[in-house]
Amino acid sequence: MNDYDVAAYIWPAYTGNEPRTRMFWPEGNGEWESVRKATAKFQGHNWPRRPLWGYCNEADPGVMDMQIAAAADHGVNVFIYDWYWYDNRPFLEQCLNDGYLKARNNDRVKFYLMWANHDVNLTWDKRLAHAKPDSIIWQAAVNRKQFEEIALRLIRKYFAHPSYYRIDDCPLFQIYELKNLVAGLGGIEQTVDAFTWFRQQAVNAGLAGIHLQLTSWGSKRRNMSGVDGDAGTTLAHDVERLGFDSLTNYQFCHFTNIDRDYADIMVDVRKEWDRMDREFTVPYFPHVSVGWDNNPRFETFRPGIVKNNTPGEIAKAFLAARDYVDAHPNQPPLITINSWNEWTETSYLQPDDLYGYAYLEAIRSVFMSQQSPAGDSLKAAPEE
Repeated sequence: MNDYDVAAYIWPAYTGNEPRTRMFWPEGNGEWESVRKATAKFQGHNWPRRPLWGYCNEADPGVMDMQIAAAADHGVNVFIYDWYWYDNRPFLEQCLNDGYLKARNNDRVKFYLMWANHDVNLTWDKRLAHAKPDSIIWQAAVNRKQFEEIALRLIRKYFAHPSYYRIDDCPLFQIYELKNLVAGLGGIEQTVDAFTWFRQQAVNAGLAGIHLQLTSWGSKRRNMSGVDGDAGTTLAHDVERLGFDSLTNYQFCHFTNIDRDYADIMVDVRKEWDRMDREFTVPYFPHVSVGWDNNPRFETFRPGIVKNNTPGEIAKAFLAARDYVDAHPNQPPLITINSWNEWTETSYLQPDDLYGYAYLEAIRSVFMSQQSPAGDSLKAAPEE
């Protein structure tokens, strides 16, 4: 049994079922194209890598049957789907709609959505990413009319699903980029009003409400000045004003230098967890990133690579997150992980030809072997 809610983010781009992805990956199987074409950028670079499950279409319910079973068997019991809205319509919903939701066993792993409301530039297009990295293709900010269209779609299509993850019976909805949201809606007070409307629409639909979760970017994003012109505001203050119910992270690279050994990174990560716990009145849920190296998305070398993120080191990070949860018994036992399948950022749990299933085994050793003390879990965790 798993007494923890271990939630892994899903990047839903490993499919060709979304027609608009061909502008980035013209071969028609999504970002697998970049994974297949990845090469080593320097001597000792541990790319290329190959998925042991193959370059499978993750919008296929049969594929997701297999992946859900593997996740559940190793202790991952929640998927957080990156969810997008660009050009007045949803983007990359197929992995969720056609894969997970049509899988026969989706009751084994719950899901919730993170609105990845960031602008889109040429980073996804390997042919151009190195040349024009700041060129904006789609902007993510939406006005109130679009927000209401999005909110009603989420409530009607997803929130009432029996496998949707809830806290206090409220479906959890995570928002990635607060500045884009507030800017699009016109300010903090307008966003408060939009959230109030959103929650009421959920109640009108028969739900208990909505648990709103914010993605924290750490110390780099502590001040919201520039949105409302309030130079004295802090993120903690705005989280209270906006009525968010919790926070977590998406990636270590958002708040610390990741161009070093994983063990050194984790020293700063623990400090960040403590800071979040200390500065915010709403619950913070600990986050673990498996790694970072986005060189597969570029023809030229990109600095900033996590080093020595072996399965054994990752197991230690999972143990630290478990200890944090155990020290906060009054909040849900939720831990977020980057990620299930961020191959082109080299931060994934899926098995590959470098470590096999060792990252998944690390999760199982920490979160599904509670009969053993922490020391035994560490001994059981896979090494390099």
